[in-house]
Amino acid sequence: MTFYPNERIGLFIDGANLYSAARALDFDIDYRKLLEELRKRGRLSRANYYTALLENDDYTPIRPLVDWLDYNGFHVVTKAAREYTDENGRRRVKGDMDVEIAVDIVEAASYLDQIILFSGDGDFRRAVEAVQRKGVRVSVVSTLKSQPPMIADDLRRQADGFIELTELARLVGRERRPREDFTPDDGDEE
Repeated sequence: MTFYPNERIGLFIDGANLYSAARALDFDIDYRKLLEELRKRGRLSRANYYTALLENDDYTPIRPLVDWLDYNGFHVVTKAAREYTDENGRRRVKGDMDVEIAVDIVEAASYLDQIILFSGDGDFRRAVEAVQRKGVRVSVVSTLKSQPPMIADDLRRQADGFIELTELARLVGRERRPREDFTPDDGDEE
């Protein structure tokens, strides 16, 4: 994907989707390096991170990340999540942030030249198409290298550019840290 030095860039991260993709590839994102890398490539106007949080928990595994992001250059968008136990007895959290991300992307088209969307969710294809009609270029970051691939084919085809997460990992990745048995979901409510 081509970047221009005076280009206004917006970063939109679907937290649950990126977590799942990076976990499947066995690495973590170093968010400080990610911001530094994007600032080298253009004028980073916005860095949004979206995630659902359990409301009445004093501690959740994602809370330290959310707090760090909030204090270090990211605008963190959260909403209440629903907790449940899956068929394997694992604790899961469900909270879909697709509408929030799509609305913010469309609104940002008025002041950005390029949007970088960290998500492989095909539900974003129409939002990507809408901002492209306004002259904004869209790069999607996800992976084809996981089994199954984490990028929807229609989203990849709609985007102006596709950035393979494994390629980006060389610039902004770090070895994966062990985590509790907690996996955020980004699916629709049941």
